[in-house]
Amino acid sequence: MNIKARIFQSLIVCCLFAACAVNPAISPTALPTPLPSATATLQPTPTATPSPPSIEPPEGYSWWNQDVFYEIFVRSFFDSDGDGNGDFNGIIEKLDYLNDGDSQTISDLGVKGLWLMPIFPSPSYHGYDVTDYQATNPDYGTLDEFKAFLEAAHQRGMRVILDLPLNHTSSEHPWFQQSLDLSSPYRDYYIWSDTDPGYLGPWGEQVWHPGPDGGYYYGIFDSGMPDLNYTNPAVVEEMDTIVKFWLDLGVDGFRLDGARYIIEDGQKQADTTGTHDYYKHLRSVVKEINPDAVLLGEVWTDDFTVSTYTGGDQLDLAFDFDLASALMNSANTGSNAKVINALTFTQKLFPEGQSAPFLTNHDMDRVMSQLGGDEEKAKNAAAMLLSSPGVPFIYYGEEIGMSGKRGNANNDIQRRLPMQWTDGPNAGFTTGTPWTAVYPFYKATNVAYETDQPDSLLSFYRHWVNLRSQHPALLFGKTYLIESSDPAIFAVLRAAADETILALVNLSDQPLNDYQLTLKTGPLEGTYNLESLYGEGQFAALAANTQGGFENYQPLATLPSYGRFLLKLAPTN
Repeated sequence: MNIKARIFQSLIVCCLFAACAVNPAISPTALPTPLPSATATLQPTPTATPSPPSIEPPEGYSWWNQDVFYEIFVRSFFDSDGDGNGDFNGIIEKLDYLNDGDSQTISDLGVKGLWLMPIFPSPSYHGYDVTDYQATNPDYGTLDEFKAFLEAAHQRGMRVILDLPLNHTSSEHPWFQQSLDLSSPYRDYYIWSDTDPGYLGPWGEQVWHPGPDGGYYYGIFDSGMPDLNYTNPAVVEEMDTIVKFWLDLGVDGFRLDGARYIIEDGQKQADTTGTHDYYKHLRSVVKEINPDAVLLGEVWTDDFTVSTYTGGDQLDLAFDFDLASALMNSANTGSNAKVINALTFTQKLFPEGQSAPFLTNHDMDRVMSQLGGDEEKAKNAAAMLLSSPGVPFIYYGEEIGMSGKRGNANNDIQRRLPMQWTDGPNAGFTTGTPWTAVYPFYKATNVAYETDQPDSLLSFYRHWVNLRSQHPALLFGKTYLIESSDPAIFAVLRAAADETILALVNLSDQPLNDYQLTLKTGPLEGTYNLESLYGEGQFAALAANTQGGFENYQPLATLPSYGRFLLKLAPTN
């Protein structure tokens, strides 16, 4: 779809969304028919080579380094029973869309890891305030239905990690309700003060909340989410039991929500020594039960701080928020400056390959909303993500270009709308009344429509995710950042023991003729022909310099606007 068409669609969307908000009687299904995709494409869709069942990771890497993960908000993914809420059985119905378990097909997305946002009982729609850590949300299904989902995912070669909000519970959790009694042992499960200490939280928010019968309790996120007291050994033991419960069921690890805020040290509320010590303990518990289980941290801050949680004795992986911001900035501005700078620090700060890059998540405006609906920029963002080191994460709907921005009163629901499967009622999400309205413009932004479009965003994601899973250089390869004479070019070399791949992206909407690529030092020797894994053209041979790099190399006479390439280096000698 060309840029003018996208802009026109975006204007329609804004008007329709506003109209629906003012007049709910306006039907989201009464929308214009899809605008056709452009017939001319810069790079005809390649035919991916079927991948082997598995690639053995080299020393220092683990199973998660072979995976691209997919984040699912269960409530919004697919409703199997018509009650308007997504559920475990709904995910089972859509597993073949994510990965059909057959390495010889490329019609699925090709992800090998699933991250489920909280699945526990909760009074909120999002589930981050838990009332029972050893049960499932009845809106999503029974524990047996969760087990069936887990088995079905494992049969297809996908691993599953659970979102664990371990910093706090719901104020409706039985532990907290019992803590209101001053004589109860549960009083020390939370952080209470007889008087209001008076200080604010990291964002200037109120963190000390009055109890119903006197005293003040600490809750860094909200009054409905009181923080647990991890200086109490009984709380630590409770969480150990909860972790063991889910690992024994067969889950493959945990995404740890609000990971910076576990233990406070006076008014120091984040990144304390006590918090780091707790993760050392948690790691020992988890690895004793399942040495292969992964611990992934949401440490939402700068990479210098994030990296202190990794390195072998705490978390296995941590989200790279600095890189996420840089990827989106470079895709939007057409300049490589931010992403190259972020990748430089990622490589210096994190253990090699052990970070979790992403574009957006459930707490952020969606990719398409940040990029003004520009599909070419979205493809560029995905290309940079999927050619970068680490373990990539994709937020559900990102692969089809779903939109969503934070609403009034800091409401995140618009970022977490139902998945858009078809152009039918409710975007094919449910046969009933959805828990929240689907995004009004979904006719040309849905799985069914994009599946049949070779130049769609979904087709692009499918090819690049599957290509990544086939090539050790993209999974485990050392990353060399290439200097470009033109700031619109993103170029990295990924080199594994037996394979080297050049990833090349033109971030601009203009063809580039006068450009050179330089790598001062690298792993190369001799001369190479370039074999295309993605993208077409006549590629010049590459000659290495004496330092294993190259100088003033121009692989294509003209790098097309928004050109995206994966090029394998084949030695000529």
